[in-house]
Amino acid sequence: MGGHGALTIALSHPERYRAATAFSPITAPSQVPWGIKALTGYLGDNREAWRKHDAVALIEDGARFSDFLVDCGDADPFLVEQLRPELLESACAEARIPHTFRLQSGYDHSYYFVSTFMADHLRWHAARLKA
Repeated sequence: MGGHGALTIALSHPERYRAATAFSPITAPSQVPWGIKALTGYLGDNREAWRKHDAVALIEDGARFSDFLVDCGDADPFLVEQLRPELLESACAEARIPHTFRLQSGYDHSYYFVSTFMADHLRWHAARLKA
């Protein structure tokens, strides 16, 4: 769930949250192998039921949020096939959802990646919570 859970919860309940960030989220689970396997296992074959558990689909269906920060590493072995951050970036741009997407050079899908940029995320949240 991780980063993708943060995105879908924020999109599903925008009145409850002022800030949402994610590290290396699977942005469109209904379009990637890991997500398809998980959604099928939890929700069955009805792809329409999957849409409320897919950040990109939620945006396509009209969900909005005030602002996102998403970090991915360009050396993440899951980036191209599983994470697909370009799909979320495109959906946010089309829906005019403010967003910052950062592709961090040399970083993978590790604890070191998250720990390196966690302070940035906390500062980003703090700025929005003080607003």
